[in-house]
Amino acid sequence: MGGAIVRGLVNGNIFKPEDISVSDVNQSALDALKKDIPGITVELDSYANVSAADIIFLVVKPWLVGNVIDRIKFKMNYDKQIFVSIAGGIDIATLSQYLEKHSDETSLPVVFRVIPNTAIAIRKSVNLVSTKDASDEQKDLILRIFNELGTTILLDESKLAAGTAMTSCGIAYLFRYVRAATSAGIEMGLYPKEAENMVIETMLGAAELLKANGENPETEIDKVTTPGGFTIKGLNEMEANGFSNAVIKGIKASIR
Repeated sequence: MGGAIVRGLVNGNIFKPEDISVSDVNQSALDALKKDIPGITVELDSYANVSAADIIFLVVKPWLVGNVIDRIKFKMNYDKQIFVSIAGGIDIATLSQYLEKHSDETSLPVVFRVIPNTAIAIRKSVNLVSTKDASDEQKDLILRIFNELGTTILLDESKLAAGTAMTSCGIAYLFRYVRAATSAGIEMGLYPKEAENMVIETMLGAAELLKANGENPETEIDKVTTPGGFTIKGLNEMEANGFSNAVIKGIKASIR
């Protein structure tokens, strides 16, 4: 995810490669980034770059967040820097607790949480953004940065878990549909790539149609369900086997 964000940012209009510095514990990941983007600065397991940053992106797994913050927070200038976490499930209150330098210190950086999905690699991610005490100017900056990587939505943090299930987890659910529909096509005699391409292009067309005309999905379904026709037979069989219920339960299970 970190590499995808960097690659997306350097292809946008806000940052040049020389504006970006990356620290990682994986030398091969740094080498790959440096090969693709020669102008960026990379550092192996070092946080010397933190002090000079305007915005700090923490892009690690949730269970590593506290450890990494402990290693960088005394290098940070809380009055001047914005802190952005991409870690799912770690709320702003917990991030702020990790960022406390001393028990009697009240100053903390402006904190954002951002939840992208893996389509960020092609700058088509849905990015969910939450913050608590950021100024309008700071919000605008983070939204502009992530709008270069897809569609960005500012949400109250109380809605972030539900949004994550719909977008970050949701992309996997759509992939599962593609796989299942492709398997059906193969069983009916199509070659795997033929079937997969049909499903993908149909999905893209359906999404663009809904986006363009703003119709309720049921309205579009009604347009293709001829009485006694193929489509209504397929839909009824899917519902008889729990299609809608499985989708609803699966999405809700993601945030429990």
